[in-house]
Amino acid sequence: MKFFTKKRVVLFLLFIFPLICFLLLSTGKNNFTKLSTLTKNVTDVLEIDPTKSNTLSGNVSIICFLGEDVNKNKAGLFNLNQKIYKKFIDNKKFQIIALFPEGKEIEAQQLKEEIGAFTDMKNWRFVAATKEDINLFYASFSLAAPLVALSSNKAFIIDKKLSLRGRKTAEEYVFGYDMNSVSELKDKLKDDMNVLYYEYYAAFKERNKNKADR
Repeated sequence: MKFFTKKRVVLFLLFIFPLICFLLLSTGKNNFTKLSTLTKNVTDVLEIDPTKSNTLSGNVSIICFLGEDVNKNKAGLFNLNQKIYKKFIDNKKFQIIALFPEGKEIEAQQLKEEIGAFTDMKNWRFVAATKEDINLFYASFSLAAPLVALSSNKAFIIDKKLSLRGRKTAEEYVFGYDMNSVSELKDKLKDDMNVLYYEYYAAFKERNKNKADR
């Protein structure tokens, strides 16, 4: 049993085993669990953005609702920035959209500057909208839990085709991710974002394969 030395076991766990897992994932066809689609045809934020400069279509978006007290979720947004935004900032078509009611522009700008003190804000979008439009936008998610003063401690995933994504199994139902919970952001939201991006990667790879086979 000299072959199974401590050094070789460590090398296997660090390098060979992850490589085997990657090869199984990359060569298999639909052998991974897709992220559940919870609601289709979510309203595009473009429809409620007075500047018409932001859209969900074609983007992987994380949505958060700042509410009438913009600073209420400040700690959660800092968690989101640290645990999720910085991990995905270089991913294609990734953005975080923070919605707040019109009249709170100064507070939202201050919050944006605080987050941006040590962060490249290129994929952060702070969007002002009327109270009515924010409620209508959220209503398109078709969720039972309401906004409270236009605010939620949850972050939501909207995919490129305007669908709300999350976890829906017999054991677990996750429609949003608690921004105040570092463990939930790190263990669930981060994992689910990786699954969604792998979904797009697998679809892209399949399309290229089909083109090559023609």
